Amino acid sequence: MTLKIAVVTDNGERISPHFGRARYYKVFTVEDGRIVAEELRPRGVGGNGHGHGHGRAGHAHHEHEHEHEHGHGHHDHRGMLQPIADCQVLIAGGMGGPAFAAAQAAGLEVVLTGGPIRAAVEAYLRGELTTDPRRLHRH
Repeated sequence: MTLKIAVVTDNGERISPHFGRARYYKVFTVEDGRIVAEELRPRGVGGNGHGHGHGRAGHAHHEHEHEHEHGHGHHDHRGMLQPIADCQVLIAGGMGGPAFAAAQAAGLEVVLTGGPIRAAVEAYLRGELTTDPRRLHRH
C-alpha cells in the first residue's frame, strides 16, 4: 500500500511553524513502511499556484489575516490543499481552525508538530508522532 505524507516547509528541511505562511510542501511517498521518494512542491495560494516565492509568501500571510477578519477563507484553504490532493497525511507546525477543518474535510490526517521534517516523518511511520493541540490556533 502506498502512503503519501505532505509536510509544510519553507526550506525543505524543517517543519514550517504555520500552515498559512509556508512556501512549500515536502511530499514523501511511502511503500511498505519505507520512504521510496520525496519531492518539494510549491504550495500555491488560493489555488492559482502562480507567482514568485517572495511575493507568494507575503500574499499567503495577507490572505491568512483576511480569513480571520472576515471569516470566509474556506475557498482559499481548498486551493492551498490542491497541490497535495494525492496525499493522506499532512504534517504542519501550526494551523488555524478553518484550515485544520478544511484539511480534515479533504480527507487528510493532520498532525501538528515541529522540528526536522525527516525525523517527524520517520516518527510518524513508527507510530510515535502525536499532535500538539497547542499548535492549533483558534482565533
